[in-house]
Amino acid sequence: MPEQPLTSRGAATYQRILDVATQEFAEHGIAGARIERIVAAARTNKAQLYAYFGSKEGLFDAIFFGSLDRITNVVPIDADTDAAPLDADGLADWAVRLYDEYLRRPDLIRLATWSRLERRPAGHLVAEHDRREDRKLRAIAEGQAAGLVRKGDPFDVMAVVIAMSMAWSPVSNVYAATAREPEDVHERRRALLRESVRSAMAAG
Repeated sequence: MPEQPLTSRGAATYQRILDVATQEFAEHGIAGARIERIVAAARTNKAQLYAYFGSKEGLFDAIFFGSLDRITNVVPIDADTDAAPLDADGLADWAVRLYDEYLRRPDLIRLATWSRLERRPAGHLVAEHDRREDRKLRAIAEGQAAGLVRKGDPFDVMAVVIAMSMAWSPVSNVYAATAREPEDVHERRRALLRESVRSAMAAG
């Protein structure tokens, strides 16, 4: 958000810029996105956009990190495990919630892919100091300590579960699912994903 509080009109303009730019970046990437298209569709001007975000890269960062926060908050790894340590079933349920989030917001996963392609082709997707998965890693490590999740580096365990959840994502190199497909098709995939993650992540 801008350093100075926004008026209601300013807040509306700010949100329009975010909404339009999210689609622009998701479709064209960082290099291909055009500020002219964003300000025209958001009914504002370059001066206002730069006052809020500083640069095109600053605008992308605001959207990208906001998308990470959305996935963290909407799809927490331990959503169903507050009363007990995380187990393979919890990881399987998390993978299915990720599958559903990709259906709801395919633009968010495309943003992460553009960031990977254009900014960080190797290593962590975000800088070490700005990683969002510490809570997830703690939950996995606690499940491992309790003998409920297979051994291994918690980060690697998390990476495998995320990769499995993306089998039908908008950036899949095999098949990209959409929310328009019949619900019974999604249910079949959810069942396969849940059982696959459960089997892969069970201790022993």
